[in-house]
Amino acid sequence: MKKTQLLETIQDMPEEFSVDELMERLMIIQKIEEGQEQIKSGKFYTEEEAKQKLGKWLK
Repeated sequence: MKKTQLLETIQDMPEEFSVDELMERLMIIQKIEEGQEQIKSGKFYTEEEAKQKLGKWLK
């Protein structure tokens, strides 16, 4: 995460917020960024591959 993105996130928060709320929002942003990087690098499963891997739980 870049400092500019952190500052934008803080500016988008309401006037009063808890540290937990900020941390939750930052974690969500980080997870989205990680997912986007995985997609760019080809590290993801197609829907069919996911169904096969999760088959025992999707019965």
